[in-house]
Amino acid sequence: MIVKLEDTWHWHIKSQGITHLNLLLIFISAEISIQLVFFIMRVILIFLFALPGIPLFSQTSDLADSTIADDRIFEKVEVEATFPGGEGAWRKYLEKNLNPNVPVENGAPIGIYTVIVQFIVDKNGKISDLKTLTNFGYGMEQEVLRIIQKGPSWSPASQSKRPVKAYRKQPITFVIEDAAIEIVMNEKYVLYTGKDNVIKMNVFKVKKEDMEVSLSQGEITLGDDGNFHITVNNPGKAILYINTKKRNKEIGSVYFVVKKKTKN
Repeated sequence: MIVKLEDTWHWHIKSQGITHLNLLLIFISAEISIQLVFFIMRVILIFLFALPGIPLFSQTSDLADSTIADDRIFEKVEVEATFPGGEGAWRKYLEKNLNPNVPVENGAPIGIYTVIVQFIVDKNGKISDLKTLTNFGYGMEQEVLRIIQKGPSWSPASQSKRPVKAYRKQPITFVIEDAAIEIVMNEKYVLYTGKDNVIKMNVFKVKKEDMEVSLSQGEITLGDDGNFHITVNNPGKAILYINTKKRNKEIGSVYFVVKKKTKN
């Protein structure tokens, strides 16, 4: 069944023993991103965003009509290397080959994780020198490397209308959510240093006073307004652990990116 709602397409299918797997493609714009979202209908909801490549540097010509050396690896090019068939083919390839269960199977907390890999695409489209520029763990980087390694040759970058060997950065963002834990905040899964970060958190069938919460850094308190208030000091990351007092059992955990407070 396909239902079209403005620029949204929705598929309802069954796959790999999962009762319901819904694939939702949200078309925002070429300049922002094209988002590929996986909903797994069980306790955990997993979203995957397939983003366009990240330019290593500004894409301006630095050669004019000079001779292009065969062994040169470009860091900036006029036209970046692309997956054969373009962004639509890239989305379909991810949909078919990437396993979105990997982070949950490896115990990843709720949160947003943008995995970035870098590789070289030569003049014939062959990929080499793959490496990750992030280190979230939970099998995410390995899964992204796996699908790029097993994939087809890419369309090479070009400079002065000639194919060239060039670097390519490719981001893929995993957004992991637990259907039993609701997190509401101004900027989802982002905390700021030196600021009162207010979070509305609800856990299915667990009262706030029955929750036991702790942070890997900083402090968290339950305010009189019924919201949780978090303060952190160091940029980087913070993990929130949620337990029940009565059963002394872990309910879940949440991964936050911690950024420096912006000046007003």
